[in-house]
Amino acid sequence: MTTTAVNPVLLLTAVVRRVERLSPSFVRIRLGGEGFEHLGPEGPTLDQRVKLVVSPPGHPVPTYRIDPDDWYAGWLALPEEERGHVRTYTARAVEGEREDRQLVVDFVLHGPDDHGGSAAGPAGTWAANATVGDEIGLLAPRRGHERGFGGIEFSPGSARRIVLVADETALPALASIIETLPDGTQGVAVIEVPDATDFLDVRFPAGIEAHWLARGDRPRGEQTIALLRECLRPDTDGRNAADLPSLGLAADLDEDVWETPAYSSSGAEVTEHDAAAQLGPEDTYAWVAGDSDTVKACRRLLVGEGGMPRHQVAFMGYWKQGRAS
Repeated sequence: MTTTAVNPVLLLTAVVRRVERLSPSFVRIRLGGEGFEHLGPEGPTLDQRVKLVVSPPGHPVPTYRIDPDDWYAGWLALPEEERGHVRTYTARAVEGEREDRQLVVDFVLHGPDDHGGSAAGPAGTWAANATVGDEIGLLAPRRGHERGFGGIEFSPGSARRIVLVADETALPALASIIETLPDGTQGVAVIEVPDATDFLDVRFPAGIEAHWLARGDRPRGEQTIALLRECLRPDTDGRNAADLPSLGLAADLDEDVWETPAYSSSGAEVTEHDAAAQLGPEDTYAWVAGDSDTVKACRRLLVGEGGMPRHQVAFMGYWKQGRAS
């Protein structure tokens, strides 16, 4: 008797069920449709990543055979005029059961770029104009088979002190993570968003000290680095914390960063296959996500200066300035 392996990757045509403007920079879109009863993850979404496929104008959502080991190859094999654009987003939540199951995605609405055009990429443009009934492609984990899909990096083990750092693109993931923290967790959350009107209604546990930062016209990440240094190292060495991004980082700012216990974009040795199991209640775990330059600066502060072991940190560059999202 033979059994057919279940493909952990779902390719769904997602239909907009509801659009809700959360703030000037955020819009929440609820997606549902046929096949959503199989949508994972089965547990908390944490920082679960999914892929959205934006169709070219005048074309339906592309469908193709999904190779569980290489979904990208199937998409790339489509005619260029049909394949559209693929972008990665984090799930804010997965709600409902069976055919009523929905994926909640919070999109960042980008303003003009430095050249007078729009800073929004294809997914952001789609979200800004989405109405109920619109469709978009979705690559996501099959419920009960999330391990084969991956896409979750938050793994604190038993650590009871947590450091969370996010910009607006990582705020949905941070908000989802916050909802899962057990009672007694201590730590700090630093969130930098475009404007004070983007301070969303996120309920933080009593032990988490939340710091909302409105960027305004200041350089991206400047306030984040200054505050993170203040929170983690009250006795500074006299340097201006806002200058940290320039401390030895200029040579690698053109490279993306993705450093977790299981993967290193810089080629660092990965030996911690079950890093979470090594973290005890006395340990500190750091999760940092957002634009690559700020994430690199945080890595330098936490690991390079602070000496945090790599199995206690996860650094994810969700995007890079100058590239459409």
